[in-house]
Amino acid sequence: MNLAYSFLKFCEDKEYEINNSQLNIIKELIKYYSLNFDQPILKKLLKKKNKQGFYLVGDVGVGKTMILNFFFSSMREKKLRLHFNEFMIKFHEFVFKNKKKGKNNGLENFVKDLSSKSKIIYLDEFQVTNIVDAMILGKLFKKIFEQNIKVVFSSNTKIKELYKDGLQRDQFLPFIKILENNCKEIELKIDEDYRASKYVNLDRFLSPINNSTNFKFNKLFRKATKDKKKMTKVLEIKGRKLVIENYYDRVLKFTFDEICNRNLGSEDYIEIAQQSDLIFIENLPHFNENNLNQQLRFITFIDIVYEKKIPLTIKSEVDLKRLKSANSIIDPFKRTISRLHELTS
Repeated sequence: MNLAYSFLKFCEDKEYEINNSQLNIIKELIKYYSLNFDQPILKKLLKKKNKQGFYLVGDVGVGKTMILNFFFSSMREKKLRLHFNEFMIKFHEFVFKNKKKGKNNGLENFVKDLSSKSKIIYLDEFQVTNIVDAMILGKLFKKIFEQNIKVVFSSNTKIKELYKDGLQRDQFLPFIKILENNCKEIELKIDEDYRASKYVNLDRFLSPINNSTNFKFNKLFRKATKDKKKMTKVLEIKGRKLVIENYYDRVLKFTFDEICNRNLGSEDYIEIAQQSDLIFIENLPHFNENNLNQQLRFITFIDIVYEKKIPLTIKSEVDLKRLKSANSIIDPFKRTISRLHELTS
């Protein structure tokens, strides 16, 4: 893989700033690929066990996903790229169907199926907040690495700090040990958040909520839905019905409560995203400990619409630069703020 030259050409074509920190990550990826894919089998067997995982950690907006997307698209091997939320949904669905067939070894069968389809998987935005996932990840990734499946992660959180202060974290610690033993952890440090830089204009993040922003929000919505017919869209998700009241041929409008103050999760947001080209959200509130659950859903929602590259128009009580977080999830919310800059620009 002549990855370094290709990356420089890629940056030049896209008119991206060439950054030495990002170039160093490319060099580390070249080493990782060479050790895991380029060596003859006999040499691999005689050599000390290579790290099967590559864990790229860094603050929001520094280019982790851009670099790993570039690396992954350059690979010829059988591969699978998923947002971490989507990966865990697929896992739980597989285990559920496996159990319905009267089989109890769902985890092992999932990993075998994964191994037959992929030599390497790339999990973007690795962040553990769900206690159900936290309890299963140790067993799941132990099997994944035993099957010699390579795994590339991007994350805002260092391995040793994953699921920090989470419920029953002591049961999660063996998974941290598995990652540390099987992954090369590299940190990408850049001072500037490219998504939130001074060059980005917030054209569609409107605050505070007043007559002026109401007028602009409604004007943008009328423009986006011109000549489109309003419908009520009903989505079927595992036997449940999710009703979208304001659906205009792939332009959707929600209040914040409709999207985050109901018992919705990743599966629902993925289905919504698949129906969307543009989403309008009204009445984004201040965040604090009193609406922590709603904020967690909002983080998940933004992760998914960002993955699908769906632009947003948002009307908020407070300016994006002053949007606060509940204290317990300040770090994950930094990623959300950064992504909002991009999605509303």
